Amino acid sequence: MTQDAIGAALIEAFAAEGFPAEFVAPTTLSVSFPDGGDFTADIGNVLAEAGGLPHDELPAYAADFAGGFARGFRRKMAQAPDTSADIQHLLDSEALRIRIYSEAALADPPGLRDSLVTRPLAPGLVETVVIDLPDSIMSLGRERLGGRAESQVFGAALHASLHREPHYTKVEEVMGVPIMFIGETQRYIGCHVHVLSRHLGPARHGALVSFPLPEYLLVHEIGDVHVIAAMESMQAVTRTLNEQGDKGISSQVYWWRPGRHEPDDGGVPELRPVEVEVDHQEKSITPRTAETRELIDLWMRDHA
Repeated sequence: MTQDAIGAALIEAFAAEGFPAEFVAPTTLSVSFPDGGDFTADIGNVLAEAGGLPHDELPAYAADFAGGFARGFRRKMAQAPDTSADIQHLLDSEALRIRIYSEAALADPPGLRDSLVTRPLAPGLVETVVIDLPDSIMSLGRERLGGRAESQVFGAALHASLHREPHYTKVEEVMGVPIMFIGETQRYIGCHVHVLSRHLGPARHGALVSFPLPEYLLVHEIGDVHVIAAMESMQAVTRTLNEQGDKGISSQVYWWRPGRHEPDDGGVPELRPVEVEVDHQEKSITPRTAETRELIDLWMRDHA
């Protein structure tokens, strides 16, 4: 029996239990929770055991394995909140983090987003407070706030995401446009948009930013490089990463405007969606949002 057949049977069995799953490596299965979190584990022993079964026994084996996982998850949810989920414990242990999702990712089932500790980040994006567990990530439900102000919980989660999680920065030229990659293997990198001024120079006109994957924040400081070329390059790289990566967030590029915001003020940065369509054959440029036109006009006046 091929590993592809075994993998397909397991994915189908998890889907039947209401848990979307996918293989992110030959023996590593990633399972998505209904609350927006996920769990990743090496199941090489399961694959090996399933490989020795007759073909007609595989569906039952896969269903039993997925069912056991689902029962365990539901048991855990039924027991919450317990001492490990107590809000004071989570704050004291700095277990909270900020994770960014697309609005669409939390739209189903209906009411999911309202049940979680979330806030809008930008058009199409939301920030969610999650619990960073040793082997999984679990979204924080509103019932666990325990009377705490959301701003306090968001502040603690943001502080831990920025100071307890590693990150790197590197700049690469893409089609002649310098793009900064802020990244790491952890899934809280997007929170660096809250401290973007620390990664940039003067940034008089701000920056172009995007959130293609949980592990990457892309940034181009708007400067002497032509803003239309910069948008084209950012759009192309963002789209490629978003489509080819795992658990993509968004292919949208945003215009970050420098201003009052820093983490201590409890707010979110100013992010406006921008998009430009360039027809090099026809030599035409079509701004797709009002903000795009505003940005182009601003840059052109400064570089006339």
